[in-house]
Amino acid sequence: MTNDTTIFDKIISKEIPAVIVFEDEFVLGFKDINPQAPIHVLFIPKVRIATLNDVNEGNVDYVAKLHLAAGKYAKEIGEHENGYRVVMNCNANGGQTVFHIHMHFLAGRQLTWPPG
Repeated sequence: MTNDTTIFDKIISKEIPAVIVFEDEFVLGFKDINPQAPIHVLFIPKVRIATLNDVNEGNVDYVAKLHLAAGKYAKEIGEHENGYRVVMNCNANGGQTVFHIHMHFLAGRQLTWPPG
């Protein structure tokens, strides 16, 4: 893992503004600046885990907390019954551009498959 500060680190520390829609002790959720659906939120752990390959016994609970946060948010905004998609990308070929794991929450329209 690199020690370089990511944009997500700066959002967590409030150095860069973001439209925060969810926050608890472990997870931050904010609107994506380039939305791919009417509702597109990124959920990130408040600790840096660079990629899914870096998840281990000591930090795996953060992945579960991302999913719990997404479920809570879906209920808060009334999308839990309509349906939504959560996606995590890993490394360059997987589409990851910020090396701090994050989960995309997409909702607000009929989503198609395959995604791309």
